[in-house]
Amino acid sequence: MIISVASGKGGTGKTTVATNLAFSIGADVRIMDCDVEEPNAHLFLKPEIEEKSIVFTPVPEIDEEKCTFCKKCAEICRFRAIAVMDQIVLTFPELCHSCGGCVAVCPEDAISEIGRELGIMEKGRVNGIDFAHGKLRIGEAMSPPLIRKVRSSVESDKGQLGEKNVGKINIIDAPPGTSCPVIAAMKGTDFVLMVTEPTPFGLHDLKLAVEAVKLLGIPAGLVINRADIGDDTVKEYARKEKLPVLMEIPFDRKIAEVYSKGELIVEKMPEWKDKFRDLYRQINEIGSVKSASHKEK
Repeated sequence: MIISVASGKGGTGKTTVATNLAFSIGADVRIMDCDVEEPNAHLFLKPEIEEKSIVFTPVPEIDEEKCTFCKKCAEICRFRAIAVMDQIVLTFPELCHSCGGCVAVCPEDAISEIGRELGIMEKGRVNGIDFAHGKLRIGEAMSPPLIRKVRSSVESDKGQLGEKNVGKINIIDAPPGTSCPVIAAMKGTDFVLMVTEPTPFGLHDLKLAVEAVKLLGIPAGLVINRADIGDDTVKEYARKEKLPVLMEIPFDRKIAEVYSKGELIVEKMPEWKDKFRDLYRQINEIGSVKSASHKEK
């Protein structure tokens, strides 16, 4: 099973939920921090890093001796990563989305691909939990390829995207928001666990996240963090959308102190371990029901 932990905005407690859920389940768990612009799951889990690799994305390189300046490469690139002016071809690697379209349409075979560094990926282990995260290069704007690389450890286990992963429980700590990086982290997962807070900002961004999950057609549930502040509008919205509230975490000083020290709630407050295990049980049940319903159709 692949569970993506997401939120419409930052600061809701998404990483807190993802790391404590992973630690509570224990062995046969893999957690991947795909919030590659600011990964922080490692601060709580403190894994021993065993592998580090640089991640590249392919970008075009022009052989001007072969090029006839026909402009077909520039015409197909919707992101304007290639420009042809008279007898000069300019490439803008930072704009390239690595689709390979320019290579495919070049009639003179004048375009090859070289690697542009995006960032790094690190893998490790802690207490039987497999860990992976990405760190985007400073100034880099193209995070989805790095996110897909971090997720590739799951995909290599289960073959092509969409097949069920047998064995490991995979937890993805997704980036906040609803943009392309979030879709890259959520797409093809079995369940999306959304984390929000009962405030006007929390509700506004939760609505955006729910609409994105609907488009992807993935079963979802909700965790409400700092549940005893604000009002009941988030719960009312969840009822209206038939979005099950699977856990509520109170606004508790002790929890805040544990978090501020980079520690896990389930370690310092053992009573929460069973609550996070129950959260996984609910996720598994909902995912199984949705999967069976989909097969019947």
